[in-house]
Amino acid sequence: GALGGLGLALGLWRRQAALAAAREDEEEKELRQRFMAPPVSGLRELRRRRRELRSRMELLIMETQAEVCRALTALDPGASFAVDSWERKEGGGGISCVLQDGEVFEKAGVNVSVVSGLLSEEAARQMRSRGKSLNAKDGKLPFCAMGVSSVIHPKNPHVPTMHFNYRYFEIEEADGTKQWWFGGGTDLTPTYLNEEDAVHFHKTLKEACDKHDPKLYPKYKKWCDDYFYIKHRGERRGIGGIFFDDMDSPSKEEVFQFVKSCAKAVVPCYIPIVKKHCHDSFTPEEKLWQQLRRGRYVEFNLVYDRGTKFGLLTPGSRIESILMSLPLTARWEYMHTPLESSKEAEILEVLRNPKEWVH
Repeated sequence: GALGGLGLALGLWRRQAALAAAREDEEEKELRQRFMAPPVSGLRELRRRRRELRSRMELLIMETQAEVCRALTALDPGASFAVDSWERKEGGGGISCVLQDGEVFEKAGVNVSVVSGLLSEEAARQMRSRGKSLNAKDGKLPFCAMGVSSVIHPKNPHVPTMHFNYRYFEIEEADGTKQWWFGGGTDLTPTYLNEEDAVHFHKTLKEACDKHDPKLYPKYKKWCDDYFYIKHRGERRGIGGIFFDDMDSPSKEEVFQFVKSCAKAVVPCYIPIVKKHCHDSFTPEEKLWQQLRRGRYVEFNLVYDRGTKFGLLTPGSRIESILMSLPLTARWEYMHTPLESSKEAEILEVLRNPKEWVH
């Protein structure tokens, strides 16, 4: 009788194990379909550590990448994303999804990177200059950084360029304690001002922030206006949005939930604007003005953008992915000045003196 009972128990255990394995395979298949490519850390590893924040953040950035790529492809069905998985010999890797020369989008890139290793001296110096006290062990600082970042440059000058980036950083100090923080934001760069679009964009981001704390949107809206400032031109890169960095309170879980709300707001804040204007007619003069504004975009990204600088200073980083934010075409004309009271002068006024779009 005892042996029979043991046999039954063994049979039951085997069935449960087989069911669990089948469930795992099903889950893996579903995740593969949800993403643009297999995650850098591997699905099994992510599932094994699924309660850890690092794994949850990696799943979030993978989901955000897929959501945005699918939303863009739905608007530009003739175009498709080239999906490029890459490895970094110093640790980690990434997935770059780039669409070029579509009907609606001239260039759209949505990148995920999950990298680890030792922080370069230059990158550590950049962080210390922002007030980070980093206590290295034998001059070494192990780090882990992951994020999703995207820049979308449409063909039509009446459709704005959009950028977003959400990231998580962890550094281990000499005594084994870990410093962590989140950063990111979403911002809009129109060639021509459309007040209704500006209000929709800011309102969607404000709603995402307000779920967590009504003080966040005004603070991060101002930070965005200050950050995307092209000092040598005396103008902002665009009409802003939200931007934050070094966010490490009230708690890891609360900050993660806030970042998740912001990431989920990307598609609803931007896609309706693209749909509304992607078939608008435009003149060669309007196209020229778009090219000149793109030149300003390039100036900001190469001279001031902290993410670009960090990428260029990190050994083994993938230059193609870092410079994915640059447009396919741009233009610099000597001493170009728009006519007074023109549509071109109108956007310049807002770039020089940022407005409050929602209250």
